[in-house]
Amino acid sequence: MALGGCGAAAARTPNDSPSGPGLQGLILKPQKAAPPLALHNYTGQPVSLAALRGHAVLVTFVYTHCPDVCPLIVSDLAEAQRELGPAASTVKIVAVTVDPRRDTPGAIRAFLAARGASERMDYLIGSMPALRRTWKLWDVAVLSGPNQLTNGHSAVVYGITASGRMAVVYPSNFTPAQIVHDVPLLAKT
Repeated sequence: MALGGCGAAAARTPNDSPSGPGLQGLILKPQKAAPPLALHNYTGQPVSLAALRGHAVLVTFVYTHCPDVCPLIVSDLAEAQRELGPAASTVKIVAVTVDPRRDTPGAIRAFLAARGASERMDYLIGSMPALRRTWKLWDVAVLSGPNQLTNGHSAVVYGITASGRMAVVYPSNFTPAQIVHDVPLLAKT
C-alpha cells in the first residue's frame, strides 16, 4: 500500500496560485523544489525530472493491477493531453510504479494502451532499491506483500512547474479540464 503525499496538508484553496488567480488544483504553500526522480521507463529509456525542466510535469504513483483509481487517473491524464492539442508539447506526464513485482513492461504496455496513454506518458520502473529511494523522497510509503492482490495508495497527481517547483496537487477526482487549464500556467513558471 502506498500512503502519504508531499505537503497536501499545506495546500491552499483552488484558484489561489503562486503568481495570481488561476490554478485549479490545491496550491502548495510554500512551494518547494520537487524531489529528485530518476528511473527508467518500461521501454528501458532513462527518465529524470531534471531532464524535463522547461516543461510542466505531472507526476503520479500508480500500478497496473489497481482495480479502481489508477486506471481513472491515467485515462484522465491522457484525455487532458489530447484536449491540450498542440499545447500538449509543454507538459510531460510521469507515472511511477508502486507495484514493481507485477508492473512488468508487458503489463504496463497493455495498461497504457487500454487507456489511450501509450505515447502520452512515461511509466517508470526500476530496481527495488531505486524505487524505495524514490518513494521515500516523494513521501510515498509502500506496504505490500507477496500474497496481496491490491495495493492501497495515495491517489494524487503532483503539478510541477517548468522551473522544477512543486506547485499544486490534484486529488484523484480531478477533471481533464482542470489539467488543461493549469498546464499553461505551470509551463510558464
